[in-house]
Amino acid sequence: MKQVTAELLTIGDEILYGQIVDTNSQWMGVELSNMGIRVLRKTSVGDIESEILQALKEAEERADIILITGGLGPTNDDLTKPCLAKYFNCDLVMNEEALTEVTEFFKSRGRELTELNKMQAALPSACEKITNHGGTAPGMWFGKGNKVFMSMPGVPHEMKKMMIEQVMPRLKKQYDLPVIHHKVIRTIGIGESFLADKIKDWEDALPEHIKLAYLPSLGEVKLRLTCFGSSLKALEAEAEKQTATLKQLVDQYIYGYGEEPIEVVIGNMLRERKMTLSIAESCTGGKVSHMITSVPGSSEYFQGSIIPYSYDIKMAQLGVKEETLNQYGAVSEQTIIEMATLVREKFNTSIGVATSGIAGPGGATPEKPVGTVWIALADGGRVITKKLQLAKERHLNIQLSSMAVLNLIRLSIKESPVKA
Repeated sequence: MKQVTAELLTIGDEILYGQIVDTNSQWMGVELSNMGIRVLRKTSVGDIESEILQALKEAEERADIILITGGLGPTNDDLTKPCLAKYFNCDLVMNEEALTEVTEFFKSRGRELTELNKMQAALPSACEKITNHGGTAPGMWFGKGNKVFMSMPGVPHEMKKMMIEQVMPRLKKQYDLPVIHHKVIRTIGIGESFLADKIKDWEDALPEHIKLAYLPSLGEVKLRLTCFGSSLKALEAEAEKQTATLKQLVDQYIYGYGEEPIEVVIGNMLRERKMTLSIAESCTGGKVSHMITSVPGSSEYFQGSIIPYSYDIKMAQLGVKEETLNQYGAVSEQTIIEMATLVREKFNTSIGVATSGIAGPGGATPEKPVGTVWIALADGGRVITKKLQLAKERHLNIQLSSMAVLNLIRLSIKESPVKA
């Protein structure tokens, strides 16, 4: 089965200037992938006729389907329609059906239809008009051999409605599309290159119709298996088989699958084991607590937290010994052990965790450079500590420390049995 490809073309200076974020391409990429259409490229072009025409030409050379968004307004800087008319060597003509729709749209909202607004019904004669059920700018469908050009409004809710109701069904009819299945495996506690090295032989042995992608982010790496074929059931079974083999290699790093982030997985684990959690955060400043409480229902297992940023608060509110701070400093194994133990006792929880470090850019010493972080977990029977040597940038250290703490929690409660 021949692979069907697409290119996404966004038009407008506002995207290149960063005044508008292109969420359309991200959404379309997901939807097209789920249909079995492979997106080859996403291109953004400003409001310059020659650039738009060149982008259309290059997209046609690469892809079967060219999906265009933006530039359909009635003002002079909206160039998509005249450029498409020039590209397809035709004139802009008033489309009576589109004019009726635009007129009714304004009438239904009690607004006057101006001459400028009427021009939204002027379309290239070579296109087939696609009704915009959410706005005034019609979509335009062009066929050129076995290629399709589809121009849509840049307003996200208008584009999505048009895609779902009209464009996607037409594409499914026109093209013989393969079945596609994605399987996402989420890992934590291992870098991308180290993970790739551990699973190299497994990756090399994947069949031709299964592709692996590494999707790294701060503190974790997602692996995405993309399977192509003719039977969804068969692809799902094959993906599960490959995942089972992968799990034998890196089980300790796999924390979940699909779209559930680490904080959701930890919440489920705590709930299943009827365990509770409390947190003492210094260098992370509440980031871990925020991640935990972003999950609905977290009050079932999260009791509370304290942010003992200064020496005084560490001593007065948490109970860290003055001699510990004076002798070892706030960023030390001795201090972090007390913090985790004391917050667990203070909130009467199954687990207490703590963070203390030098997030930067100041506060460093030769012995404790920026990025030095201690984390700890106390569960009543033991205290687990870990020293991290992270980055030179503050926001990176906060995020990476938070992810490391969450992974420490995961590994700890993974050893506890699920309670009936």
